[in-house]
Amino acid sequence: MTTAAQDPQASRIEIRNQVQAAAAACEDKKGVDTRILELDPIDAGLSDFFLVTSATNDRQAIAIADEIEHRLKKDFGVFPNSIEGRRKGDWILLDYVDFVVHVFLVERRAFYDIERLRKSARPLTPAEFDAELKAALAEKTIAARKKASAKKAPAKKTPAKKAAVKKIPAKKAPTKKVAAPKPAAKKTVAKPVAKKAASGKAGPKKAPKTPHK
Repeated sequence: MTTAAQDPQASRIEIRNQVQAAAAACEDKKGVDTRILELDPIDAGLSDFFLVTSATNDRQAIAIADEIEHRLKKDFGVFPNSIEGRRKGDWILLDYVDFVVHVFLVERRAFYDIERLRKSARPLTPAEFDAELKAALAEKTIAARKKASAKKAPAKKTPAKKAAVKKIPAKKAPTKKVAAPKPAAKKTVAKPVAKKAASGKAGPKKAPKTPHK
């Protein structure tokens, strides 16, 4: 059973790695017309992928199933949740929950035509599946690098921030010395000047003396 990672993207990539390893095991054991069906989420139930391959005889079918089981145990530490049909060898099913492996004899595969029953699934060859897996891994690597650089970015800016925080004492504007107010000049009150008799001015005219008769 696949160990789910906390990161959903990492979990999907891990499942894809396991499916790719199982497909490689089929190729190594000369499986015929190996296909990976990416199941529609609505139609998939608990599984995400079907891996389908064919064998020319029951011994080859058992050898393929054994190689898949061995490789996934060795490389990923996972075991099938259940195995069906190993004794007969005409249709061996290995259920890894997140994906299911179907190893058919050629005539049995044609009879059940599992690809036709899963019309909504997207069929992929192992090479196509591998190319998509590499693209997903590259995307994950780029995202991880961006995340790492984003974490480092604030640390580089801290010296500049500290320098900006330093408060430069504002220069005090030179204070103008204000001269002390001068004491107000004493107002000289003009003393009333006595009117002097105007010199040269005739006094009151005396009435002319009248001649005595």
